Amino acid sequence: MHEFELIKKYFSKLSKKNKSALNLNDDVFFDKKKELVISIDTYNDKNHFINFNKPDLVIKKIIRSSISDLICKGVQPKFYFISGSGNKKSFSNDNLSKISKSLKQEQKKYGIFLCGGDTTFSNKLSFSITSVGYSKNIVYRNKAKINDDIYVTGNLGDSFMGLQILKKKIKFKKKFNDYFINKYYQPDIQLKIAKKLSTFANSSIDISDGLIADLEKLLNEQNYSYEIIENKIPTSKYLSKLIKIYKFTKSKLVSNGDDYQVLFTAAGSKSRIIDRTSKILGIKITKIGKIIRGVKKSRIIDKKGKKIVLKNKGYILILYNFIEEL
Repeated sequence: MHEFELIKKYFSKLSKKNKSALNLNDDVFFDKKKELVISIDTYNDKNHFINFNKPDLVIKKIIRSSISDLICKGVQPKFYFISGSGNKKSFSNDNLSKISKSLKQEQKKYGIFLCGGDTTFSNKLSFSITSVGYSKNIVYRNKAKINDDIYVTGNLGDSFMGLQILKKKIKFKKKFNDYFINKYYQPDIQLKIAKKLSTFANSSIDISDGLIADLEKLLNEQNYSYEIIENKIPTSKYLSKLIKIYKFTKSKLVSNGDDYQVLFTAAGSKSRIIDRTSKILGIKITKIGKIIRGVKKSRIIDKKGKKIVLKNKGYILILYNFIEEL
């Protein structure tokens, strides 16, 4: 059962009397009166991170992915709670020292503070992060408008390539391997855009499950579709080089998640302020498509003007078809 079907079938009715829950169909809980914004995420070993051989980097990855839920709503993260389940090996003195050091570094980098948490014994390693921020307004999902332009921050696809290298599915020169692995563990989340997003965005989400999967989440309760121009999708110079050399399909590379960039829609009239914001903040913001009228008309267009059919639309789907391409 898909996540949305599960929520709708078993849990949506429980939140109907609570407007702050946003019908359980957004990234956060938002109490407008108290200006309180909360998100929560759970991360499991072998599922959300490949292993725990580098606890210092795993912690950085899950902290960044957690606070990106607030950032994509136009909210500055302030506090976090962390809970962990593991055994003596996972939570050895050495590992805990590395975790503590990484948390200190992330707190300094993003201006956040640890407020509490919990630990329990388990042979299955997992973490839960609760992120908290304050804001008078947020940018919601499902508020896109017909003819909105579709934008994304940063570059897409680097983290997925890093994961494939760690899984020993592929191998490149050391410079490339190091770059992609670093992007897997330390995604470039866009904290600076949080304060500006609500001035131009109609709807937004962070890219955790993949560009297409999250774009469909963004529109999941609207009778709209999207058109994406494949050659407009931003990729790093390293990934762009590999795409050129190995003839990889770009839209497949960027549809597997873990990028934690901000995906948003905005009216065409906002293009100047978006360009200006990009320059002032030093953040790459790229227009990649448009919201179009109608249901089930979504499409990705290649450089020849032809429609691309994706078997894999995101994190929840199997990646074997792509790996065969390598």
